[in-house]
Amino acid sequence: MTAHRARPFLSVLSAALAVVGLAVGPLAPTALAEPGTRTASPQVSEVCRTRDPRLAEVSGLASDGANWYAVTDDGSQIQVFVLNRECAVRRVITAPIDPFDVEDMARAADGTLWLADTGDNRAKRETVALHAVSPNGKAVLHRLTYPDRAHDAEALLLDRKGVPHLVTKEPLGSSGIYRPVGPLAAPGPTALEKVGTVRLGPTDTKGGPPAAGSFGSVLVTGGAVSADGTVVALRTYTDAYLFSAPDGDVVAALGREPVRVPLPDEPQGEALAFEPDGTLLAGGEFGDGGSSAPIRAIPGATGLVARAAAPPATGTTPRPQDGGADAAAKDTGQGTESGTPWSTLGVAGVAVALVVVVLGRRRRAR
Repeated sequence: MTAHRARPFLSVLSAALAVVGLAVGPLAPTALAEPGTRTASPQVSEVCRTRDPRLAEVSGLASDGANWYAVTDDGSQIQVFVLNRECAVRRVITAPIDPFDVEDMARAADGTLWLADTGDNRAKRETVALHAVSPNGKAVLHRLTYPDRAHDAEALLLDRKGVPHLVTKEPLGSSGIYRPVGPLAAPGPTALEKVGTVRLGPTDTKGGPPAAGSFGSVLVTGGAVSADGTVVALRTYTDAYLFSAPDGDVVAALGREPVRVPLPDEPQGEALAFEPDGTLLAGGEFGDGGSSAPIRAIPGATGLVARAAAPPATGTTPRPQDGGADAAAKDTGQGTESGTPWSTLGVAGVAVALVVVVLGRRRRAR
């Protein structure tokens, strides 16, 4: 979500949440992560702050160990900003493709930068897209179609075989995990299949768009996979979650107990990336009225996750791979996360729906 577009909808969200408060009371003001989630408190240090106006809407990060790469969710052409470790722009990789809404980025082992043009606040897009961008600016478009309906997705996970996985951004209930059914066509479209679900939060970590309240800690806004493919990370506006992937299987990883790392006080955290040495980077947009945003580092983040396989956590439902019924479809949403019954948040869904509609109207249409 773009910072300068945020002001109009924040007042709408504030009013909507006020109505929710009257109907269902406070929304888990002291909620912790869901049962089965371990919380770690590693050193989280600010490395630098992005102040360049061109970086006001950072939605994705990547690293090759020497450079950082940042992508924003605005602009009329593909732009990847190459940053030094002072957050200064060294150069810009461009390609003559006009994306709709780039919400995340991942770097493949061969140096290709994969841009997830998958934002869809109004859930109206017939196709979404991935852009494979080389360091010299050559870009290849791959269109994708969902098997069920349109989704807003802000997290891209590229496994060590180079297979992309999208995780949707859902205000209530579980987020869907989707991947292509086969090799990507150019320009496509290539069909996606739903291979699982994952649910994060809510937590009491402070941060994100102020009026979002508890919803900021459940919305999936970014993702990353470690260089060796053995740790998968997802984030919300307020927290990062680390999942063990000893065999490189992203879907299986998201079915294991995660380690939660609070990322408090980020104005609008939407980006994650792993350094080759296992350091986790976190960043995002300037936020409403802001003039900068931090890029923070968690050294040794991959070491926080046990490599041993563990049984699926109750909040995550991998889809059976034998062609059976989709277990995710059986999720009624009546379970309890972090002591907060999700069924009691039904009224709150109305508030979130208002926000999505208002946000969508402000996203440029094509």
